Amino acid sequence: MNFIKRVLSTITGLFIFLFICVVGVLIIVFISNKNTTDTVYVKPNTVLKLKLDFPIKDYAGQTKFKDFEFTIDHKKNGLFDIIGAINFAATDAKIKGISIENNFIQAGLSQTKALRDALVNFKASGKFINAYADIYTQKDYYLCSVADTVYINPAGMMEFKGLYSERLYFKDFQEKSGLKMEVIRFGKYKSAVEPYLTNTMSAENREQISKYLNSIWGQIKKEIAISRHTTEHLLDNIADNLLARTPSRALKSKLVDKIAYHDQYISHLKKATHTAKDEKLSQINLSKYLNYVSQKEKSNTKNKIAVIFAEGEIIYGKGKLGSIGHITTNKALRQARKDKNVKAVVLRINSPGGSALASELIWREIELTKKVKPVIVSMGNVAASGGYYMACNANKIFAQPTTITGSIGVFGVLPNAKNLADRWGVNAEQVITNKNALTYSVLEPLNDNQRGFIKESIIDIYELFTQRVATGRALDINHVKAIAQGRVWTGTDALNNKLIDEIGGLSDAIQYASNLSNTEDYKIKKLPIFEQDIEELMEQYGLMQSKENILIKELGVENYKVLKEIKAMSKRKGMQLLLPYNLDIK
Repeated sequence: MNFIKRVLSTITGLFIFLFICVVGVLIIVFISNKNTTDTVYVKPNTVLKLKLDFPIKDYAGQTKFKDFEFTIDHKKNGLFDIIGAINFAATDAKIKGISIENNFIQAGLSQTKALRDALVNFKASGKFINAYADIYTQKDYYLCSVADTVYINPAGMMEFKGLYSERLYFKDFQEKSGLKMEVIRFGKYKSAVEPYLTNTMSAENREQISKYLNSIWGQIKKEIAISRHTTEHLLDNIADNLLARTPSRALKSKLVDKIAYHDQYISHLKKATHTAKDEKLSQINLSKYLNYVSQKEKSNTKNKIAVIFAEGEIIYGKGKLGSIGHITTNKALRQARKDKNVKAVVLRINSPGGSALASELIWREIELTKKVKPVIVSMGNVAASGGYYMACNANKIFAQPTTITGSIGVFGVLPNAKNLADRWGVNAEQVITNKNALTYSVLEPLNDNQRGFIKESIIDIYELFTQRVATGRALDINHVKAIAQGRVWTGTDALNNKLIDEIGGLSDAIQYASNLSNTEDYKIKKLPIFEQDIEELMEQYGLMQSKENILIKELGVENYKVLKEIKAMSKRKGMQLLLPYNLDIK
């Protein structure tokens, strides 16, 4: 009987295996066909419809599937693909203008600024930009304020109120639950662990948050004031008193130009493109235009500039889209270094930091690459702690005014459940061979010796970190330590403190790399190429449901974020060079 069961289970397993293989091949064939899209045509007198209501990453990613080396899934809707399409549209005779509609943009402030800068350049071509929304979030309005004419729905809403950031504190929760976080930190501004130590915000943390929020808000006001022909003082008054919260108030405050329904907006676009009333307005959506641009942008040159994207938390191990693994990133650096056609490397960093060891290993690979060809850093929304560690030895560092960087400090956090165990009548007993054999137990509080050893390691990493910065930036070590202590800076302040070299975006960094390497004609080589398992691929296309999707449905998005952060904290190994908090500017 058992023999028959074993045979049947083996046959069933084989059928399941064959089914997964067949489905996997079909999916990959589908992806291959999708990547070789049909030729896209653009009609004369067309409006590019810029709808940015999807999560925008710096790098949409290239994925190679394990066991199927012949195919690579290369998405084309990353931040710099979009910017490239806007730049191309400026010279495309068939594109008459851009329409920005109902975005609810899902991008960071520095990414939004990069898009806005591209739109400012587009306007310089003499073509129009119009914007329409039922609801303008503050970030949407920052982007859309560049438009020649800003429209709002008569029943719409506008958010224009300034910035804020909120932190949660867990000291009382720890005492009530019995689950405590053992904290060792270095740097008075290293406030990633502050919520575990107190129930109120420290003066130092409040100071740095206030400093960078006001710096970012100042940059936003400055750019809006220029586009809307107003003053920063008037914009502050509008924000303080919520004078743009309704369409009529927004019009009176001169933040919008016209109140109209969407069909009326389309009629105005027809006038702008000299399209007859009874004719259909010729528009092309962003995804189609991205494919169109990729078909047009061809180059025969062998020269390349490698752009390596490092986006997400830094982890020790292999990376994937959304995380920076030292194995994946270093492989990309070596690939660029060994390719004779690659004349320079631009490392695009968008990271709050993470593993100290992984950051050091990536730093070392950058150091080796610099000996062969220039390495230029472009900072995105954030390049802090380990993100700054990776950047500090580059030949030149570019950042946006709204970039969050610095945070040169170290911390360690260990969960401790001693009080929780006591409440439930659980007692842990240990037997050791040497006095320091037990370095840490989750069921025992840290003793002075253990805390001392950990503090010693943290100080060693901090000293190494500050020395890396001093050497890489050619700064006096005392100056570095004065601006370190875990403090966060905006790009503007980082420039004043000599932590970066120049204000600018990725295109500026690429242009500098081109000049430094004497490479006039070049192609962009985007790295890294990620590897994906067939199971992950099946989840992506809905053939299997991921744990993440199940949890989001059950818990809701906000609760899932909290769970994800707790899970991420529990997985962090070794000392951490991490931004002082989960940055969320609202």
